[in-house]
Amino acid sequence: MNATIASRKLKDHGRFPYRSILNRPDYVWPNQSRLAVYIGFNLEHFEFGEGLGANLGPACPAPDVLNYSWREYGNRVGAWRCIEMFDALKIPTSALINTSLYDHCPELIEALVQRGDEIVGHGHTNAERQGQFDEQSELDLIQACAQRIEKESGKKPRGWLSPWISESPVTPDLLAETGYDYTLNWCHDDQPTRMQTRNNQSLWSIPYPQEINDIPMLIGRQMDTEPFANMIIDQFDEMLQQSKTQPLVMGIALHPYLIGQPYRLKHIRRALQHICDYRDREQIWFSTPGEICSHMQTLDRQGLVNGI
Repeated sequence: MNATIASRKLKDHGRFPYRSILNRPDYVWPNQSRLAVYIGFNLEHFEFGEGLGANLGPACPAPDVLNYSWREYGNRVGAWRCIEMFDALKIPTSALINTSLYDHCPELIEALVQRGDEIVGHGHTNAERQGQFDEQSELDLIQACAQRIEKESGKKPRGWLSPWISESPVTPDLLAETGYDYTLNWCHDDQPTRMQTRNNQSLWSIPYPQEINDIPMLIGRQMDTEPFANMIIDQFDEMLQQSKTQPLVMGIALHPYLIGQPYRLKHIRRALQHICDYRDREQIWFSTPGEICSHMQTLDRQGLVNGI
């Protein structure tokens, strides 16, 4: 009986096979560097008194004015301070947006579009999890978000990050069938991974961080911002060293209701300036997930990343 249990093959997701980072095709990024860096700038909106929401302080009975208004600081103040910082450092971002922001604060999204930032689908609101939807409702959400972004911002989104990283068993299939090129939901690798979908349509997984991410660190682990900024620098320095042998992707996930607070922004600016110093010496590629995906698609057509 024990032997039978020990030989039982566990259920697998079926999206990609295991492959060691040490046994991959080699390639470079467009500027001949080996490390691609991007910022995932999360812009979110929450139902007032309803549904889910990140609790920055003790949860209160609905309507939870404390936590709602704390998060809303990001849209009213924090995001604009971050944009000023990105402008000063000449950094592109990928703006991961809830489409409800088009109703709530359209000028914020327009400011990012005017910067030339990539707009990435991030559901309609972070007050709900799409993994709890039935398949048709989830498809409707994914399609509606793509249509709204294209209508309001002039370009259909190529990428998706689910609110709360919530997936159903068919989320990658629905994304590919709706025309998305990549997903940010999976944090399993430091390189892009080609995902298998039910109709064999192309979908790439671009690495999205759960460690270099302000919510798990500042809220989950209750870390101060200075050590979090040091984490960003340490992650960058080590990945730059590792990238000498493999091309890598480093994502930085930021939420303006957290890092847009003035005392936190000071430390994040220091970390990003450190990275920009290497960009200015052309040692890294400061990019967006969409540009990373485009490069992988080009390499794939050239047969240079077979098996990834």
